[in-house]
Amino acid sequence: MSDRRDFDFLVIGSGIAGLFFALRVADHSRVGLVTKKRAADSATNWAQGGIAAVSSREDSLEDHVRDTLVAGAGLCHEEVVRFVVSRGPAMIEALLKLGIEFDREAAPPGQGHGFDLGREGGHTRRRILHHRDATGREIERVLLARASSHPNITLFENHAAVDLLTSAKAGLPGGNRALGAYVLDAGTGQVERFQARITLLATGGAGKVYLYTTNPDIASGDGMAMAYRAGATLANMEFMQFHPTCLWHPQAKSFLISEAVRGEGGVLRTQRGDAFMTRYHAMADLAPRDIVARAIDSELKRSGDEWVLLDITHRDPAWVRERFPTIYERCRSFGIDITREPIPVVPAAHYCCGGVRTDLQGESDIPNLFAAGEVANTGLHGANRLASNSLLEGVVFADAAATESLRRLPHLPEREVDAPPWKLLGATPSDEAVVITQNWDEIRRLMWNYVGIVRTNRRLARARRRITLLQEEITEYYWNFRLTSDLVELRNLSTIAELVVEAATARRESRGLHYTLDYPELDDAHFLRDTLLRKAGPAAPA
Repeated sequence: MSDRRDFDFLVIGSGIAGLFFALRVADHSRVGLVTKKRAADSATNWAQGGIAAVSSREDSLEDHVRDTLVAGAGLCHEEVVRFVVSRGPAMIEALLKLGIEFDREAAPPGQGHGFDLGREGGHTRRRILHHRDATGREIERVLLARASSHPNITLFENHAAVDLLTSAKAGLPGGNRALGAYVLDAGTGQVERFQARITLLATGGAGKVYLYTTNPDIASGDGMAMAYRAGATLANMEFMQFHPTCLWHPQAKSFLISEAVRGEGGVLRTQRGDAFMTRYHAMADLAPRDIVARAIDSELKRSGDEWVLLDITHRDPAWVRERFPTIYERCRSFGIDITREPIPVVPAAHYCCGGVRTDLQGESDIPNLFAAGEVANTGLHGANRLASNSLLEGVVFADAAATESLRRLPHLPEREVDAPPWKLLGATPSDEAVVITQNWDEIRRLMWNYVGIVRTNRRLARARRRITLLQEEITEYYWNFRLTSDLVELRNLSTIAELVVEAATARRESRGLHYTLDYPELDDAHFLRDTLLRKAGPAAPA
């Protein structure tokens, strides 16, 4: 039996970007869609708040552009911001046509129903379309149902991409270009060649590199690490967004308390009941996320407490239950009635603003390798993502990548020369799985302690030394034992940790999500630019 599968398009990842792209190109071609767990296990499925787009007369494209630029602290690419924001209304229409529902305002019969728009931190207008507090779940449900039933889309669950296939790796003449990926079938333990004329990375983010995160377990930075190993440029890996409000409870795992709670009047308080955000920003509880996260971190360090409180008890209980049913029920399961008592919260790693650098078509600097969603760095977010711009970015660039890919497909060869089969690593099953769990835990703890919300040169240097030692252990283990999904993720996490430290060390200023006590001020003269990382050379702002 051959270990090679051939497609026109290979999509790695099954969130909003991967599924939307697959649906756009599937009527014209054969699509292989690879996802390392169940297809519904994606960051999209966890997205509570919603999708930002101009949808009312009280709002404008210029307002949305301005809010995004302000949040991005000088590093947004304005042409990208305008590209994304201007396409927002059309993308909402496309999602509606696919069958996705967003909450509507109540209106008298015959007068129509406008969207029930929410507001979140950094937004000066209500522009967040949502499906209660489970917007991502609604989007994932509809897109996945359509993709699963499409005759030209073949879905491979429990298949983990290991490394990208490139012409350089295959020894083909001409410049380096993408040919697909090596993919591990978790069920059989075999690594197969998934060759494709065009490859889209839609693998999501890298939040699991930190001990505390709102991300699902799959967020191990796989696409970023694979692209880096293949020679693609990554940008701005130092900008990891910490969501200010993750539920603090010993039995709670990675449960996000949506920013929409503060958008609807929720107030952050100390455990003694003092509202503190007015001391940190004019927008108080609606300040951008980086400011709110640092404010909470400062309050916790000053008080010695383990959590602060998010209070929505002043709103009508019935309204709270209707607006935030998922949050209400989840907190109730831990004995917290959010209509009667404040919610204990802490900051947690949430969104990686860095990633695979792409152009306006979503293409990396490796031809025929596209990226969309959190795995990509498009230039939209700059040094800090504006709330609910991520789902919008994912669908806009999936659409742009699909348009360019369909244009290019007729000009690409039907079948490239065979890429080499996967080089068999150690054939011995490991009887020391504790090595993987120990290294995984150590990476996440050192990243949280040394490369977290507040950084210093000394902490970064400690992290770099420890990561180097861990990578030596991981490499030895990788080449001596049979490949597993856990080992693939561990290898990628160590790469992501290295890249975040390299980028953070290179940026000798404080901007957006990167805050260092050694360089607490902005330095526009030297650092008003992206931090670029490529395997061939060191980190350097450029």
